[in-house]
Amino acid sequence: MFKVAPLPSNFMLVSMLGFIFSAYFLDNPGLKSWAFTFMLVFAVMFIASMISMSKAPLEDEEMLEELAIHRKIHKK
Repeated sequence: MFKVAPLPSNFMLVSMLGFIFSAYFLDNPGLKSWAFTFMLVFAVMFIASMISMSKAPLEDEEMLEELAIHRKIHKK
């Protein structure tokens, strides 16, 4: 198989916004091929971010405990 690298969350945001922005230029006949190409690139970026989100290993489980909203109370 292959190893999946964890990608930052802004990678997914850029892919979504870039896809929408490129789709806006599909109406322009002079930029139609460029818009389609960029839409394809941003779609691949989005797929890569989805794979990274679901398959990447969790490295810092202790960091996730710090992000929790509530604190666990350990009874002794």
